[in-house]
Amino acid sequence: MPVINFKYSDLCTMLGEQVPEQKLVERIPMIGADMHETEGNSDDMTVEFFPDRPDLYSVEGLARALRAFLDIKPGMETYPVSDSDVEVFIDESVKAVRPYFLCGIVRDVEITDEFLRSLMELQEKLHITIGRKRSKLAIGVHDLSKVEPPFTYRLAGPKTVRFVPLAMDEEMDLDEILLKNEKGKEYNRLLAGMSEYPVILDRDGQVLSFPPIINGRLTTVTVGRHDLFIDVTGNDRKAVKGALDIVATALAERGGRIETVIMHDRGETSRSPDLSPAVRRISVKECDRFLGRQLGPDGTVECLRRMGLDAVADGDYVTVTIPSTRLDIMHDVDIFEDVATGFGFDNFGGSYDVGQTTGALLPETTLSEGIRDVMVGLGFTEVNTLTLSNPDEEFGISRLPEMDVVRVLNPITEDHTCLRANLAPSLVKILRHNKHRDLPQRIFEVGYVVRDELTKLHLCAMATASKVTFTEVKSWTESFLREAGVQYTLDQCDFETFVPGRGASIVMDGKVIGIFGEMAPSVVVGYEITHPVGFCEIDLEPIIANKKDTLF
Repeated sequence: MPVINFKYSDLCTMLGEQVPEQKLVERIPMIGADMHETEGNSDDMTVEFFPDRPDLYSVEGLARALRAFLDIKPGMETYPVSDSDVEVFIDESVKAVRPYFLCGIVRDVEITDEFLRSLMELQEKLHITIGRKRSKLAIGVHDLSKVEPPFTYRLAGPKTVRFVPLAMDEEMDLDEILLKNEKGKEYNRLLAGMSEYPVILDRDGQVLSFPPIINGRLTTVTVGRHDLFIDVTGNDRKAVKGALDIVATALAERGGRIETVIMHDRGETSRSPDLSPAVRRISVKECDRFLGRQLGPDGTVECLRRMGLDAVADGDYVTVTIPSTRLDIMHDVDIFEDVATGFGFDNFGGSYDVGQTTGALLPETTLSEGIRDVMVGLGFTEVNTLTLSNPDEEFGISRLPEMDVVRVLNPITEDHTCLRANLAPSLVKILRHNKHRDLPQRIFEVGYVVRDELTKLHLCAMATASKVTFTEVKSWTESFLREAGVQYTLDQCDFETFVPGRGASIVMDGKVIGIFGEMAPSVVVGYEITHPVGFCEIDLEPIIANKKDTLF
């Protein structure tokens, strides 16, 4: 989860009150965070926030939220926005590469060392989280005094544009940046296969940014008072707009004045940023039923204002005004969650009867532990992955047969929209995140999947190395089956997940209970892995039912 570091004294300055440190330590976790311990009389504080609140990824956003939550200034914070005459032109050529571009100006921002670090951390956290490591959006912050508007966002040939990248002294063309620059090598995959690259230029052809790779050194922001130009490019307009609003309001929290720019896009003219709030109308009765508390219209309004929202009661309904920085609010249940948070999770619950009971492991748990012992003995390392997934990774990239899945009604992110039906996609993501580690890697998981609306226990074992053969995968699959005492036969498996002729099905009592084999190269590449992968996945329910408590 995103971690922010800040000074206690700086936070109090932004709150406008000297709030006791112990009170902050106690109350900050109540808005959805993990408060790290502070050492002695240190002024440093560290908070780890849940990933659904990108508006809290900076001390500026935290201060805004705490002013409302601590009843210092309840309700929605508003920021004056004026218009500038700065124009930005979006060329039609970028639509096929990185189509969305929004920007804005914040003037008279006093940049200190502390704030500069906070701003850079905010950018990177937004890049990693809602930006999906810059694949979804990338942010640039520039010293406006170094360039001349109007600005143009267009594609350019790899050799046609040269500039000095941020934190470097050598002028490079776009191809050289992708091959030699540290950020270029890290993110060049985002522009793979493109013959032209996006750039942001000023009136004189000077480069502000080469998104989503790196900014130019020309517009580097330094300590002092500056007018700042913010640009956000990406493939998702909602995410691009949200990131721009979060950065602009963070700068406004430091005393900056937000100004809009005139955007010219495919013959249409608009102004950006647009901080207009969203409005939703919720039922108080439904909210009370959802929370199990009778808060009523006035109580609901009070709780929402404590969460930085504006709310007005109208009979059994409440009209809620939501700031543009709250990207997490997509459904009525998200507002109900804010009501619960504003009410205080520590205020829920009541007295409980305490009686003496005797606890014991379920037979299924005992059997699962035996399975884990066998897999560890075969040289595998256990992992635990999320039970939430999405259809693309479950069936699209993996090429596993499609089936009905249980979908999440109100997903927080597009990566977690359903309950997983297979373990293999979850494990292959572990390998993807560890592809820079030494080989071979052998991992397994005993976990639950949901198929036909039933929860089932599966085993998945997976390995990657410079060479992984069908014979090797068959060897450790049959070793497990032998240790489990399973009577089985093997049959050919034609799933596109496997290399043709190198996949097999495990049959027990005439029913397929598992598969194993060599993963097809197209699937391996789809998961961005650079070495062969082999895996097996077995439904343990028939084995457990057949062996009962005698397994292992």
